[in-house]
Amino acid sequence: MDDTGAGPILILGGRSEIGVELARRLAPGATVVLAARHADRLDEQVTTLKAAGAAAVHTEEFDADDLASHGPFVAAVVDEHGPIATAVLAFGILGDQARAEVDAAHATAVVHTDYVAQVSMLTHLATAMRQAGKGALVVFSSVAGIRVRRANYVYGSAKAGLDGFASGLSDALHGSGVSLLIVRPGFVIGRMTQGMSPAPLSSTPQQVAEATARALAKGRRTVWIPWALRPVFFAMRLLPQFVWRRMPR
Repeated sequence: MDDTGAGPILILGGRSEIGVELARRLAPGATVVLAARHADRLDEQVTTLKAAGAAAVHTEEFDADDLASHGPFVAAVVDEHGPIATAVLAFGILGDQARAEVDAAHATAVVHTDYVAQVSMLTHLATAMRQAGKGALVVFSSVAGIRVRRANYVYGSAKAGLDGFASGLSDALHGSGVSLLIVRPGFVIGRMTQGMSPAPLSSTPQQVAEATARALAKGRRTVWIPWALRPVFFAMRLLPQFVWRRMPR
């Protein structure tokens, strides 16, 4: 069971830079569960969170693309560590847009991980948290899903679907004791975007994690990172299509 009595913090995507940075900010005094493929290779992340003050850090094997495993996985975490206090869905892939335009299998793999797997896990987590009458969910959407661009429409379409699903789920959870935070960062400079030219108003995993932690503490429903992206994308929605299709990633 959870060593603190407060319920564990579950990071789905235990190698995610943003996920680990967020866990580091939530770690003091808490039990943290890192879930990822090859969970036996998370020593660096475990050491980081223990140094951040976690009461305990556990690792669990988790394959986001194996949808049939999601329900049993959530049940096992609750059984072993107690009702989940905070679940962070930090897994996902960027994919290769050029390849996805001609390779249907790659396109559907991106959508499967970034949308279908998220929908599945969110549904299982929400059900478990409703039963407990408490809990917080953190979903990483993206400004790429606010108005999908030609330059990354496969990834953007998955994020658009996820954002819509999470928005509806948030409303469905109202009054249940369970909250859901939708995080909408812009371009994040990190491993996933290595080799790409940073876009305007870029952020780092540390900045995204810090803003997310603040929004969680305040009970917010959404957070844009940086905040200036919200008015920017409101204006971008008004751009004519012939201009929009030329927009870079």
